[in-house]
Amino acid sequence: MRLFPYGIRMMLIICMLLSAPILSDASPEKAEKTAREKKMTFPVGADTQSEVCGRCHTAIYREYAFGFGSDQGYKLVSQDGKAHTLPHIVSSKATGHALTDIKSFSKQPKQHEMAGTACAACHLPESFTIPRNLEISETDKPKVSAMKREETGLSCVSCHLTPEGKIRGPYNINAPHENRPDVNIKTSLMCAYCHSLGKRVPGNQTQTFLEWRDDFFLKGLGRQNCQDCHMPHTMRRLTEDTTLPERVSSRHLWTGGRSLQRLLNALSQVIVQPVKEKGAFDFHVINIGAGHSVPTGSHRRAVYLQVQAISSEGKTAATQEWTFAPWSGNGPNDSTWLDEFRKMPGSSVPAEALAPHETIIRAGEERVLHWSPTLAAGRYTITSRLVYDLNRYNDRSYKGDQTRISETSLEVSVK
Repeated sequence: MRLFPYGIRMMLIICMLLSAPILSDASPEKAEKTAREKKMTFPVGADTQSEVCGRCHTAIYREYAFGFGSDQGYKLVSQDGKAHTLPHIVSSKATGHALTDIKSFSKQPKQHEMAGTACAACHLPESFTIPRNLEISETDKPKVSAMKREETGLSCVSCHLTPEGKIRGPYNINAPHENRPDVNIKTSLMCAYCHSLGKRVPGNQTQTFLEWRDDFFLKGLGRQNCQDCHMPHTMRRLTEDTTLPERVSSRHLWTGGRSLQRLLNALSQVIVQPVKEKGAFDFHVINIGAGHSVPTGSHRRAVYLQVQAISSEGKTAATQEWTFAPWSGNGPNDSTWLDEFRKMPGSSVPAEALAPHETIIRAGEERVLHWSPTLAAGRYTITSRLVYDLNRYNDRSYKGDQTRISETSLEVSVK
Protein backbone atom coordinates (compact mmCIF):
# COMPACT_ATOMS: atom_id res chain seq x y z
CA MET A 1 0.00 0.00 0.00
CA ARG A 2 1.31 3.36 -0.99
CA LEU A 3 1.40 5.93 1.77
CA PHE A 4 1.69 8.95 -0.51
CA PRO A 5 0.65 9.59 -4.12
CA TYR A 6 3.52 9.78 -6.62
CA GLY A 7 3.45 13.58 -6.86
CA ILE A 8 3.70 14.07 -3.12
CA ARG A 9 6.53 11.58 -2.92
CA MET A 10 8.52 13.49 -5.54
CA MET A 11 7.97 16.75 -3.68
CA LEU A 12 9.30 15.13 -0.48
CA ILE A 13 12.42 13.89 -2.27
CA ILE A 14 13.06 17.35 -3.73
CA CYS A 15 12.68 18.94 -0.29
CA MET A 16 15.12 16.43 1.19
CA LEU A 17 17.66 17.18 -1.53
CA LEU A 18 17.27 20.90 -1.04
CA SER A 19 17.75 20.54 2.70
CA ALA A 20 20.89 18.40 2.38
CA PRO A 21 23.38 21.30 2.52
CA ILE A 22 21.69 22.59 5.63
CA LEU A 23 21.94 19.22 7.31
CA SER A 24 25.59 18.86 6.33
CA ASP A 25 26.42 22.00 8.31
CA ALA A 26 25.49 20.10 11.47
CA SER A 27 28.90 18.40 11.44
CA PRO A 28 30.61 17.12 14.57
CA GLU A 29 33.04 20.03 14.33
CA LYS A 30 30.24 22.57 14.30
CA ALA A 31 28.44 20.80 17.14
CA GLU A 32 31.63 20.86 19.19
CA LYS A 33 32.13 24.55 18.42
CA THR A 34 28.57 25.29 19.48
CA ALA A 35 29.13 23.38 22.70
CA ARG A 36 32.29 25.37 23.39
CA GLU A 37 30.47 28.61 22.84
CA LYS A 38 27.97 27.59 25.48
CA LYS A 39 30.62 26.65 28.05
CA MET A 40 30.21 28.06 31.52
CA THR A 41 32.30 31.18 32.09
CA PHE A 42 33.48 33.04 35.16
CA PRO A 43 32.87 36.73 34.45
CA VAL A 44 33.90 37.90 37.92
CA GLY A 45 37.08 35.84 37.84
CA ALA A 46 38.79 35.56 41.23
CA ASP A 47 35.66 36.94 42.88
CA THR A 48 33.72 33.75 42.05
CA GLN A 49 32.47 32.18 45.26
CA SER A 50 32.99 28.50 45.97
CA GLU A 51 29.24 27.92 46.20
CA VAL A 52 29.13 28.32 42.42
CA CYS A 53 31.41 25.32 42.02
CA GLY A 54 29.65 23.47 44.81
CA ARG A 55 26.48 23.18 42.75
CA CYS A 56 28.12 20.37 40.78
CA HIS A 57 31.16 19.40 42.86
CA THR A 58 29.15 18.78 46.02
CA ALA A 59 31.46 16.41 47.91
CA ILE A 60 34.57 18.46 47.19
CA TYR A 61 32.79 21.63 48.29
CA ARG A 62 31.68 19.99 51.55
CA GLU A 63 35.27 19.05 52.34
CA TYR A 64 36.53 22.56 51.67
CA ALA A 65 33.71 24.38 53.48
CA PHE A 66 32.95 22.08 56.40
CA GLY A 67 35.92 19.76 56.77
CA PHE A 68 33.94 16.62 55.92
CA GLY A 69 36.21 13.63 56.38
CA SER A 70 38.86 15.57 58.30
CA ASP A 71 40.03 15.41 61.89
CA GLN A 72 40.03 19.15 62.45
CA GLY A 73 36.85 19.51 64.48
CA TYR A 74 38.60 19.33 67.83
CA LYS A 75 39.81 22.95 67.76
CA LEU A 76 37.96 26.23 67.91
CA VAL A 77 38.85 28.39 64.93
CA SER A 78 38.85 32.11 65.62
CA GLN A 79 40.05 35.37 64.13
CA ASP A 80 40.42 38.67 65.95
CA GLY A 81 38.91 37.08 69.03
CA LYS A 82 35.71 36.04 67.25
CA ALA A 83 34.91 32.39 66.65
CA HIS A 84 34.07 31.14 63.18
CA THR A 85 30.81 29.27 63.64
CA LEU A 86 29.10 26.65 61.52
CA PRO A 87 25.52 25.35 61.50
CA HIS A 88 24.81 23.33 64.61
CA ILE A 89 24.17 20.21 62.54
CA VAL A 90 27.76 20.13 61.23
CA SER A 91 30.20 18.32 63.52
CA SER A 92 33.46 19.33 61.86
CA LYS A 93 35.17 22.67 61.33
CA ALA A 94 35.92 24.29 58.01
CA THR A 95 39.34 23.95 56.43
CA GLY A 96 41.98 26.63 56.78
CA HIS A 97 41.54 27.76 53.19
CA ALA A 98 37.80 28.20 53.62
CA LEU A 99 38.42 30.44 56.63
CA THR A 100 40.48 33.03 54.79
CA ASP A 101 37.47 35.24 54.10
CA ILE A 102 38.78 37.74 56.61
CA LYS A 103 37.19 41.11 56.06
CA SER A 104 40.08 42.92 57.69
CA PHE A 105 42.24 42.17 54.68
CA SER A 106 40.10 44.42 52.51
CA LYS A 107 40.37 47.26 55.02
CA GLN A 108 44.16 47.64 54.97
CA PRO A 109 45.66 50.82 53.51
CA LYS A 110 45.61 50.86 49.73
CA GLN A 111 49.39 50.77 49.39
CA HIS A 112 49.45 47.68 51.62
CA GLU A 113 46.77 45.93 49.59
CA MET A 114 48.44 46.34 46.24
CA ALA A 115 52.00 45.60 47.36
CA GLY A 116 51.69 42.08 45.99
CA THR A 117 53.68 40.60 48.86
CA ALA A 118 51.35 41.43 51.73
CA CYS A 119 48.77 39.17 53.38
CA ALA A 120 46.14 39.90 50.75
CA ALA A 121 48.33 38.60 47.90
CA CYS A 122 47.64 35.07 49.12
CA HIS A 123 44.37 35.56 50.99
CA LEU A 124 42.72 37.49 48.16
CA PRO A 125 44.73 36.59 45.04
CA GLU A 126 44.08 37.13 41.38
CA SER A 127 44.33 34.11 39.10
CA PHE A 128 47.91 33.01 38.51
CA THR A 129 49.96 30.54 36.52
CA ILE A 130 51.52 27.58 38.31
CA PRO A 131 55.32 27.88 38.25
CA ARG A 132 56.99 25.44 35.87
CA ASN A 133 60.05 24.63 37.98
CA LEU A 134 61.31 24.66 41.55
CA GLU A 135 63.15 27.96 41.13
CA ILE A 136 60.11 30.12 41.65
CA SER A 137 60.27 33.81 40.85
CA GLU A 138 59.06 36.42 43.30
CA THR A 139 57.83 38.59 40.42
CA ASP A 140 55.49 35.85 39.21
CA LYS A 141 53.63 35.47 42.49
CA PRO A 142 49.87 36.08 42.63
CA LYS A 143 48.89 39.72 42.60
CA VAL A 144 46.31 41.15 44.96
CA SER A 145 42.83 41.15 43.51
CA ALA A 146 40.86 44.27 42.73
CA MET A 147 39.47 43.91 46.26
CA LYS A 148 35.90 44.00 45.05
CA ARG A 149 34.91 41.38 47.59
CA GLU A 150 35.17 41.16 51.34
CA GLU A 151 34.00 37.65 52.05
CA THR A 152 35.17 35.37 49.24
CA GLY A 153 38.76 34.93 50.41
CA LEU A 154 40.31 31.75 49.02
CA SER A 155 37.75 30.00 46.88
CA CYS A 156 37.86 27.13 44.40
CA VAL A 157 38.88 29.46 41.58
CA SER A 158 41.87 30.72 43.55
CA CYS A 159 43.63 27.49 42.64
CA HIS A 160 41.66 26.20 39.65
CA LEU A 161 40.99 29.28 37.49
CA THR A 162 43.74 30.22 35.04
CA PRO A 163 44.38 33.82 33.96
CA GLU A 164 42.77 32.83 30.63
CA GLY A 165 39.51 31.96 32.36
CA LYS A 166 39.81 28.17 32.06
CA ILE A 167 39.52 25.66 34.87
CA ARG A 168 42.70 23.70 35.42
CA GLY A 169 42.71 20.19 36.82
CA PRO A 170 44.59 16.91 36.50
CA TYR A 171 42.28 15.39 33.86
CA ASN A 172 41.53 16.21 30.24
CA ILE A 173 37.77 15.76 30.30
CA ASN A 174 34.76 17.31 28.59
CA ALA A 175 33.33 19.58 31.25
CA PRO A 176 30.61 22.27 31.30
CA HIS A 177 33.43 24.82 31.52
CA GLU A 178 36.62 25.30 29.54
CA ASN A 179 39.12 22.74 30.83
CA ARG A 180 42.89 23.10 30.97
CA PRO A 181 44.72 19.92 32.03
CA ASP A 182 47.82 20.63 34.12
CA VAL A 183 49.68 17.84 35.90
CA ASN A 184 51.48 20.40 38.06
CA ILE A 185 48.29 20.96 40.03
CA LYS A 186 49.12 17.65 41.72
CA THR A 187 52.61 18.78 42.74
CA SER A 188 54.09 21.11 45.32
CA LEU A 189 54.48 23.72 42.60
CA MET A 190 50.75 24.40 43.04
CA CYS A 191 51.43 25.50 46.63
CA ALA A 192 54.73 27.29 46.01
CA TYR A 193 53.72 30.93 45.67
CA CYS A 194 51.57 31.30 48.77
CA HIS A 195 53.60 29.04 51.04
CA SER A 196 56.98 30.68 50.54
CA LEU A 197 57.83 34.14 51.78
CA GLY A 198 60.88 35.83 50.25
CA LYS A 199 64.22 34.12 49.80
CA ARG A 200 65.13 31.05 51.82
CA VAL A 201 66.31 31.87 55.32
CA PRO A 202 66.42 28.68 57.45
CA GLY A 203 64.20 29.16 60.47
CA ASN A 204 62.18 32.05 59.03
CA GLN A 205 58.38 32.00 59.00
CA THR A 206 56.08 31.18 56.06
CA GLN A 207 58.67 29.22 54.05
CA THR A 208 57.02 25.81 53.96
CA PHE A 209 57.50 25.25 50.23
CA LEU A 210 61.16 26.27 50.41
CA GLU A 211 61.67 23.96 53.39
CA TRP A 212 60.13 21.08 51.43
CA ARG A 213 62.21 21.88 48.35
CA ASP A 214 65.61 22.43 49.96
CA ASP A 215 65.57 20.14 53.01
CA PHE A 216 63.31 17.30 51.91
CA PHE A 217 62.87 16.91 48.15
CA LEU A 218 66.24 18.01 46.76
CA LYS A 219 68.15 16.19 49.48
CA GLY A 220 66.41 12.95 48.61
CA LEU A 221 64.55 12.40 51.88
CA GLY A 222 61.41 11.58 49.92
CA ARG A 223 59.52 12.10 46.66
CA GLN A 224 56.21 13.11 48.21
CA ASN A 225 54.57 16.36 47.23
CA CYS A 226 52.49 18.53 49.54
CA GLN A 227 49.26 16.92 48.36
CA ASP A 228 50.38 13.41 49.30
CA CYS A 229 50.05 14.25 53.00
CA HIS A 230 47.72 17.25 53.09
CA MET A 231 45.23 16.14 50.41
CA PRO A 232 44.76 12.36 50.82
CA HIS A 233 43.59 10.53 47.71
CA THR A 234 40.19 8.92 47.28
CA MET A 235 38.12 7.30 44.51
CA ARG A 236 34.94 9.11 43.48
CA ARG A 237 33.10 10.93 40.73
CA LEU A 238 34.27 14.48 40.37
CA THR A 239 30.65 15.65 40.22
CA GLU A 240 27.54 14.05 41.65
CA ASP A 241 25.21 14.76 38.73
CA THR A 242 27.10 12.70 36.16
CA THR A 243 27.40 9.12 34.97
CA LEU A 244 31.13 9.45 34.37
CA PRO A 245 33.31 6.80 36.03
CA GLU A 246 35.02 7.28 39.37
CA ARG A 247 38.49 8.76 39.29
CA VAL A 248 41.34 9.26 41.70
CA SER A 249 40.69 12.59 43.42
CA SER A 250 42.34 14.49 46.24
CA ARG A 251 40.41 15.31 49.37
CA HIS A 252 40.23 19.08 49.71
CA LEU A 253 41.01 19.12 53.43
CA TRP A 254 44.60 20.38 53.65
CA THR A 255 45.12 18.77 57.03
CA GLY A 256 47.83 20.73 58.80
CA GLY A 257 48.37 22.52 62.08
CA ARG A 258 44.82 21.79 63.22
CA SER A 259 45.02 18.12 62.30
CA LEU A 260 45.78 15.69 65.09
CA GLN A 261 46.85 13.13 62.50
CA ARG A 262 49.50 15.42 61.03
CA LEU A 263 50.81 16.53 64.43
CA LEU A 264 51.14 13.03 65.89
CA ASN A 265 53.21 11.90 62.91
CA ALA A 266 55.51 14.92 62.70
CA LEU A 267 58.04 14.50 65.53
CA SER A 268 59.46 11.69 67.63
CA GLN A 269 61.53 11.99 70.80
CA VAL A 270 63.99 9.97 72.88
CA ILE A 271 65.51 10.57 76.35
CA VAL A 272 69.11 9.48 76.95
CA GLN A 273 71.24 9.42 80.11
CA PRO A 274 74.70 9.48 78.48
CA VAL A 275 76.63 8.69 81.65
CA LYS A 276 75.30 6.12 84.11
CA GLU A 277 74.07 7.57 87.41
CA LYS A 278 74.98 11.14 86.43
CA GLY A 279 72.31 13.84 86.54
CA ALA A 280 72.71 14.92 82.94
CA PHE A 281 70.32 14.08 80.13
CA ASP A 282 70.00 14.49 76.38
CA PHE A 283 66.64 14.96 74.68
CA HIS A 284 66.56 13.95 71.01
CA VAL A 285 63.75 15.55 69.01
CA ILE A 286 63.61 14.07 65.52
CA ASN A 287 61.68 15.30 62.49
CA ILE A 288 61.08 12.11 60.52
CA GLY A 289 57.38 12.55 59.75
CA ALA A 290 57.09 15.93 58.02
CA GLY A 291 58.34 17.00 54.62
CA HIS A 292 59.19 20.46 55.99
CA SER A 293 60.27 22.12 59.22
CA VAL A 294 58.27 21.73 62.44
CA PRO A 295 56.57 23.95 63.31
CA THR A 296 56.21 25.63 59.95
CA GLY A 297 54.27 28.64 58.72
CA SER A 298 53.43 31.58 60.96
CA HIS A 299 55.78 32.76 63.72
CA ARG A 300 52.82 32.40 66.05
CA ARG A 301 53.13 28.62 65.96
CA ALA A 302 55.36 26.82 68.42
CA VAL A 303 56.30 23.42 69.78
CA TYR A 304 57.24 23.20 73.46
CA LEU A 305 59.54 20.53 74.85
CA GLN A 306 58.60 20.29 78.52
CA VAL A 307 60.78 18.09 80.75
CA GLN A 308 60.80 17.36 84.42
CA ALA A 309 62.49 15.14 86.97
CA ILE A 310 60.07 13.38 89.34
CA SER A 311 61.50 11.87 92.51
CA SER A 312 60.62 8.41 93.79
CA GLU A 313 58.31 10.15 96.27
CA GLY A 314 56.36 11.68 93.37
CA LYS A 315 57.64 15.23 93.86
CA THR A 316 58.84 17.47 91.04
CA ALA A 317 62.55 18.03 91.61
CA ALA A 318 63.36 20.09 88.50
CA THR A 319 61.75 21.35 85.29
CA GLN A 320 62.89 22.80 82.00
CA GLU A 321 61.20 23.99 78.81
CA TRP A 322 62.37 24.77 75.28
CA THR A 323 60.35 26.55 72.61
CA PHE A 324 60.73 25.80 68.90
CA ALA A 325 59.21 28.50 66.69
CA PRO A 326 59.86 30.28 63.38
CA TRP A 327 61.59 33.62 63.48
CA SER A 328 59.45 36.53 62.35
CA GLY A 329 62.44 38.05 60.57
CA ASN A 330 65.80 36.80 59.33
CA GLY A 331 67.06 35.67 62.71
CA PRO A 332 66.62 35.74 66.48
CA ASN A 333 66.72 39.57 66.63
CA ASP A 334 63.07 40.37 66.03
CA SER A 335 63.06 43.89 67.45
CA THR A 336 62.62 45.59 64.06
CA TRP A 337 59.60 43.46 63.22
CA LEU A 338 58.14 44.05 66.68
CA ASP A 339 58.40 47.83 66.29
CA GLU A 340 56.52 47.64 62.99
CA PHE A 341 53.93 45.27 64.44
CA ARG A 342 53.15 47.66 67.30
CA LYS A 343 52.13 50.30 64.74
CA MET A 344 49.38 48.07 63.33
CA PRO A 345 45.82 48.57 64.61
CA GLY A 346 44.88 46.19 67.40
CA SER A 347 48.42 44.95 67.99
CA SER A 348 48.86 43.31 71.38
CA VAL A 349 51.97 41.12 71.02
CA PRO A 350 54.17 41.67 74.09
CA ALA A 351 57.91 42.13 73.68
CA GLU A 352 58.73 39.14 75.85
CA ALA A 353 56.78 36.90 73.46
CA LEU A 354 59.58 37.32 70.93
CA ALA A 355 62.39 36.39 73.27
CA PRO A 356 65.11 34.13 71.80
CA HIS A 357 64.02 30.56 71.26
CA GLU A 358 65.11 27.39 69.49
CA THR A 359 64.80 27.56 65.75
CA ILE A 360 62.39 25.18 64.02
CA ILE A 361 63.40 21.55 63.41
CA ARG A 362 64.16 21.00 59.74
CA ALA A 363 63.05 17.98 57.73
CA GLY A 364 65.22 15.00 58.62
CA GLU A 365 66.94 16.84 61.48
CA GLU A 366 67.68 15.34 64.88
CA ARG A 367 67.91 18.12 67.45
CA VAL A 368 69.70 17.21 70.71
CA LEU A 369 69.13 19.38 73.78
CA HIS A 370 71.16 18.92 76.95
CA TRP A 371 69.86 19.29 80.51
CA SER A 372 71.90 19.10 83.71
CA PRO A 373 69.53 19.84 86.62
CA THR A 374 70.74 19.93 90.21
CA LEU A 375 69.47 16.65 91.64
CA ALA A 376 70.13 14.95 94.95
CA ALA A 377 71.16 11.31 94.90
CA GLY A 378 68.21 9.00 94.36
CA ARG A 379 65.90 7.51 91.75
CA TYR A 380 63.97 9.69 89.34
CA THR A 381 61.56 9.49 86.46
CA ILE A 382 62.58 11.87 83.69
CA THR A 383 59.55 12.82 81.59
CA SER A 384 59.50 14.63 78.27
CA ARG A 385 56.44 16.08 76.60
CA LEU A 386 56.02 17.72 73.18
CA VAL A 387 53.16 20.23 72.93
CA TYR A 388 52.07 22.03 69.77
CA ASP A 389 50.67 25.56 70.11
CA LEU A 390 48.77 27.32 67.32
CA ASN A 391 49.37 30.74 68.88
CA ARG A 392 52.22 31.13 71.35
CA TYR A 393 51.21 34.74 71.96
CA ASN A 394 48.12 33.67 73.85
CA ASP A 395 48.27 33.41 77.61
CA ARG A 396 49.95 30.08 78.31
CA SER A 397 47.13 29.11 80.64
CA TYR A 398 44.84 28.96 77.58
CA LYS A 399 44.91 25.34 76.36
CA GLY A 400 42.28 25.63 73.65
CA ASP A 401 44.81 25.81 70.83
CA GLN A 402 47.43 23.47 72.31
CA THR A 403 47.85 19.80 71.43
CA ARG A 404 50.04 17.22 73.15
CA ILE A 405 52.00 15.48 70.41
CA SER A 406 53.81 12.84 72.46
CA GLU A 407 55.14 12.01 75.90
CA THR A 408 57.87 9.63 77.01
CA SER A 409 59.80 8.86 80.21
CA LEU A 410 63.01 7.25 81.46
CA GLU A 411 63.71 5.70 84.88
CA VAL A 412 67.17 6.73 86.14
CA SER A 413 69.41 6.67 89.18
CA VAL A 414 71.53 9.65 90.22
CA LYS A 415 74.52 9.58 92.59
